[in-house]
Amino acid sequence: MTIRSAEHATFAIVRNYPVPPERVFAAWATREAKSRWFGSPVESAYSLDFRVGGHETNRGGPPDGPVYTYAATYSEIVPDERIVYSYTMDAGDTRISVSVTTVEFAADGGGTKLTFTEQGVFLDGGDKVEFREGGTGDLLDALGTALS
Repeated sequence: MTIRSAEHATFAIVRNYPVPPERVFAAWATREAKSRWFGSPVESAYSLDFRVGGHETNRGGPPDGPVYTYAATYSEIVPDERIVYSYTMDAGDTRISVSVTTVEFAADGGGTKLTFTEQGVFLDGGDKVEFREGGTGDLLDALGTALS
């Protein structure tokens, strides 16, 4: 018997990058730019259709572990200011979370203040908010490296 659970959580991460908002926003907007910090090392496992109603998918995982599938749909895009999307995360054939994410870009001196806010439901113990927040922080650090 499977024990079902749904843990609801929200987290926000703020990063400052020493480049203007249009450059940080552009790092999210094309497959080439986003794959430098977010995409799968297997080219066929990553796709990006960056437009309202468009989809993004990313599949991968450790050689001896499950394949994780990230599948997003873009709900709002305001160039250089805001991206809103929802996404699911699966481990193998099991759905482990569903989230809504807002990424905000604000000019901050000569750079950009990025605020990443995720509201998620983590299902049946397959994922935890602290794991997601840590992984997202790592991705945003990789974005900083890609921008420098």
